[in-house]
Parts: sequence; structure tokens; C-alpha cells
Amino acid sequence: MDSYRIGVDIGGTFTDLVMMNESTGELRLVKMASTPSDPSVGFLNTVERALSESKVAAADVSYNVHGTTVATNTFIEGKGARTALVATEGFRDVLEIARQIRPRLYDIFCEKPKPVIPRNRCYGVPGRLDYAGQVLSPLDEESVREVAGRMKEAAVESVAVCLLHSYVNPSHEKRVRHLLREELPGVFLSISSDLCPEMREYFRASTTAINAVVMPIVTRYLENLENRLARLGVGVGLHLMTSAGGVMASEVAKREPVHLIESGPAAGVIATRYLGDLVGTRDVISFDMGGTTAKLGLVEGGNVKIAPHFEVGSAAVAESKGAGYPVRTPVVDLVEIGAGGGSIAWIDPGGALRVGPRSGGADPGPACYGKGQKEPCITDANLVLGRLNPDYFIGGEQTLDPELAEAAVRGLAGRLGLGVVETANGIIEIANANMIGAVRTISVQRGFDPRDFVLVAFGGAGPMHANGLARELGIPKVLIPMSPGVTSALGLLVSDIKHDYVRAFHQHIDSLDLELLNRSFSELAERGRDVLFSEGISREDITFAHYLDMRYVGQGYELKIEIPGRDLTDGDKRTVNAAFYKEHERAYGYADDTEPTEAVALRLTAVGRIRQPRLRRLETGTGDAVDAVKNERPVHFAERGGAVPCKVYDRYRLKSGDRIMGPAIVEEVDSTVVLHPDYQADVDLHGNILIQDGQP
Repeated sequence: MDSYRIGVDIGGTFTDLVMMNESTGELRLVKMASTPSDPSVGFLNTVERALSESKVAAADVSYNVHGTTVATNTFIEGKGARTALVATEGFRDVLEIARQIRPRLYDIFCEKPKPVIPRNRCYGVPGRLDYAGQVLSPLDEESVREVAGRMKEAAVESVAVCLLHSYVNPSHEKRVRHLLREELPGVFLSISSDLCPEMREYFRASTTAINAVVMPIVTRYLENLENRLARLGVGVGLHLMTSAGGVMASEVAKREPVHLIESGPAAGVIATRYLGDLVGTRDVISFDMGGTTAKLGLVEGGNVKIAPHFEVGSAAVAESKGAGYPVRTPVVDLVEIGAGGGSIAWIDPGGALRVGPRSGGADPGPACYGKGQKEPCITDANLVLGRLNPDYFIGGEQTLDPELAEAAVRGLAGRLGLGVVETANGIIEIANANMIGAVRTISVQRGFDPRDFVLVAFGGAGPMHANGLARELGIPKVLIPMSPGVTSALGLLVSDIKHDYVRAFHQHIDSLDLELLNRSFSELAERGRDVLFSEGISREDITFAHYLDMRYVGQGYELKIEIPGRDLTDGDKRTVNAAFYKEHERAYGYADDTEPTEAVALRLTAVGRIRQPRLRRLETGTGDAVDAVKNERPVHFAERGGAVPCKVYDRYRLKSGDRIMGPAIVEEVDSTVVLHPDYQADVDLHGNILIQDGQP
């Protein structure tokens, strides 16, 4: 009997499902409109449809994983739980004081983000540790009970606990948790020494507070989803994609939902790494353009770039650093901008044409959806330029109205004094310019040359714009996977189970206490091993990666350096320093190997390898794609100064080894590939389309 894996990715516009037959590698795809009022409805709709259309029993589902925006949306929309903070006496204003940096340094009217938890629900309790974790004054337990009583009166639903220096000695925090459980049964508890045991009090407090704010909502959502799946007959446990590009069981996610903040976008980068391995390249740039945003990530040498922290909040995407709330958990290093198919074109006060970040989303969507949108979106511009087939959107399930798209673009064109086609082309060029800037941010500003990478484009809109981006940036090759509209959902199926652990460890490298270092790593490894065992991972499928957060002595911030995954000896100190100098040179352009260095924290990543799925291979063709031609239509290309006749290909009739010469259009159910003039596209044995310059 065949078994099946299901991956469901819920985005702002669409909910995507990929169901894979583990025996044959055959994929079934479902793409349906998201249900923002209750995302679980969209989830169940796609699962039920996939099982029904494929005539697969729910009991045959062997693996079920989900990428969700519930945690993100809960926080951004201000719909989190009524939460309180317990801090050390005299430090209850940690969230109010926050930090010095501001998003706009010289703007005297710039307002800091409102505290995650209001001041009237922040409480201080006596009891103090010093920097080394030694007790200066004992915890006042009666004060904790008195604070619990005030929380009860305030109808608090969730509590964050963040005491001074708990990252060195968590005993006071653990005792506070015990007392609160006695006094406030049923209230959700988050303690900083479990979630973020590292220095920098505000980062730690912010991370813990955000976890506490979203925990009740995420827990109820997951429990509801699990109950519905059980009623449907799906017997396997639910897994969730994390911000760091791994997968965790729902039971762990309920305790630590802060790890789900960037759940959905991370899956796309993991899929990109998998696809790069398929075509023999380990250096790829991930370009995911959906209905609301465009997200870019980078994989170098087969390693997904991970950042130690990020910011979340409604202004965090649009503003610079300091506009959001810091989350001190590992996250796939992404650049996200408001450029999706639904992004709205508008004219700024200076009379210039702008695109995004405001979006029509799923409802009303672009003007061509016919749901009342009057302003033109990127999808409308592509339709006006002939790049989209109005009768084959989502495989014909939805029809686009070219007249409504043209009317919306014409309204903008009249204000600009341009023609309709000129304006539509301007919308595309400006959107592309925004995305080119994002590519440079994720590559050049990180010390990488984009010309050394393959651009992997997916999302419903990504393949329409990828060739144009590569042309401007000099990227030599573009990879368009099969079913690019649901590639993020595919990423869910190829992600290993992963957990990240951190422990404060402040010592000079030259005088490292190697016995303590090795023992600390062993303790973290045992903790990770126990969690992976509970998630059904066998011992032989567990691996660990070891890291040190390092800096020059006296520096304010550190770099994450991978070190050998074994007990270190004195001889390894030079190796560790050399790795730090090399990374410092790459990140900042210089390094001084005579300056002393220090460790700030140690990190361990516990990975539970899952069996990687096998993609189905295509039948080998003759190299001539003539049998896949559907029809021909005029498509506008700026480099040709107008519309040119383009052959339109059915992607499902392409065979391995087929070659297409541009300009051309390739259509499939969930996306459209635009091949520019003077470029060629080759089909590989897995059906991926590889675009490169077709000129000698």
C-alpha cells in the first residue's frame, strides 16, 4: 500500500498543498484561496480536496507538515493574548526603555514601537543574581504570590518571566514558574531561560514577551487543527516549519511558538537548496514572489544562511532596523519586500510612479479578479502586457478580466500622461527594480556576488519576473521548478526536523575552559537527542552542529562560527580563531589576526534527518518542444520596443532535453514562465526549466 506525505503552506493570498507519493515521487498539487478569518479552514479544504481527487485514504498519510503565518499575523494585527511580565524589582520597565536605536535617527517625531506588554501589566519581584549567577538576595516568594493575585484581578491569560542574569543561573525563574503554576492554574507561562538563555536583557525580554503573547492563540489553533485532522482520519502527528528552516512537532511548537514567526517564508529557501542539489549547484539565491510579498534568501555551499535574530512588527518590513520588536531566535536570513502579484501601483506626492508595499491581497485582489479593486496591481500589468492567459489562471479555475485590468491601468496612465501599455510596462519595471534592490541586499550587502549564484524562482508570480531580474543583475542561470506556485509547500516535505539550543559562555579563546565547553555541548546534545527521540527520530538519523558566538575582545556584537563537532583540545584554539578571522574578513572586509578574541555563547543545532522524497523523472524527448506548443499570442517586451509574437507552451507536455528559444511563454496550472528575447530554456530530467543567455 502506498503512503503519502502532505505539506501545506498558508500564505496571505493562497493556501498551497503538495501531496507526494513516497513510492513513485508523483506529486499532486492543490492551490486554493486562503481563509484569513480562520486559516485552519483553508488548510482542511486543501487536504480534503487532495485526498478526494487522488482517491487516497486519510489513513495512508504518513507525514504531515505545515507552514503557518498564524503566529506572525497574531502579533502584527495586535490580536495576541492578554499578557503580563514578571521582571526583577526595579527593572519592570525593560520593554518600555527598549534600546537606543531608532529607525530614522534624525527624525525628531519618530515614535518607538509601543511596548509588547503595557506597563500596568509589568511587575517587579525582589530577588537578585549577579553577572556570574551568584545569589545577591533571595527570591521573595511572597511577593511573587502577591503579583500572581494582581494578575488574576487583571484577567491575565499568559505570563512572560524575564529576570536579570537568568541566562547564567535559571533557578529564580524556574521557582517563579512553579509558584505561578500554583497560583494561576491554566495560565500560559514563558520563561526567558528556556527560550533565550543569552545576554542582552531587552532582546531576551522581547523574545519571551512575544512568545507569551502568541502562545495561547497558536496553541488553540494547533489543537483545533489536530482535532479536525483526527476527525478526517489522518492519524500521524502534525509538524510545523520553524523560522530557522527546520521542522518541529506541534507539541514543541505549542511551548515555543516564537519559533514559528517566519515559518512560511523559510520553507521556500529550504526547497531552493533541495532544487539546487538536484541540478548540481550548491550556490543559489531563492526568489519567492507570491501574491503579497517577494522574499529572497541565499544558500552558499549548500548551507542556508541563518541570522541569529530578526525583527517582527507591522513596520519591520518597510522601515529600517529598530522599527520592530527584536526576536532572539535563529531565522533563515531573508529580505522581504512588498512586491507581489497583488501589490498596488500608485503615484506619490511628487508625481512619481510607485509599486507596493500596499497589496490587494486575496480579497479584493487585483482589478482583473473582478472583486471591486479599482487600482492597478502587478498582475493587472502583466495581463495588459500579454504575459498572462486570462482563461488559464490557476489552471482555468479562475478567469481574469482583461478589460478591468486595462481600465485600472488606464486610470493611472491618464494621471501620468502615458499610454496604457507604457504604464503597464512601467509598473513591471519599477517592481523589478525594487526586487533587484532586494537581491543586492541579500547578496552584495552580505559579501556575495550574485553572478556566482543560480536564481531559483518560484511562487505564483516569480517565474514571470525572474528572467528580467537575471538580465539586469548578470545572473547566468535561472531555475524554474515544476509547480513553482507551490514550491514552498514542497520545501516543507524536504526539511529535516531541527532544534536550536544556546547557552551563555563568556570566555577568552586563549584561555578557554575546554572541559566546561565540551561538557556544555554534551549537555545540550543530550537535551536535543531527547526531544528528537520524542518526535520519533532514530539515533542513527540524529546529527549535531556546534557553533561559537565570537568577537574581538571589546566588540559590541559577535559572529556565529562553526567549530568541529567533537570534544575540543588545546590545538583547536588556533583553528577556531582562524575560522573567526576568515568570517570577519568576509563579513566586514577586514580582519586582524593579532587581536585577542572571545566567545560569548555556544550554540548547538540538533538535526533529525528525514527520508528525502524522490521527484518523478520525465520522459526523454527529442530536444524539440514543438509538441508542447499550445498557441501563439503577442507579448510586450521593453527591449524589443513593443509586442512580439510568442509561442505559448504547455509545461506538462514538455519532455526532458527539450529546448525553447525566447521570446516565449510557458504555462502551467499555478504559474507562468516568461522567457525574454535572446534567452533559451532547457528542460532537465525532473522537469525543471533552466534559463540562460541564448546568444553565442
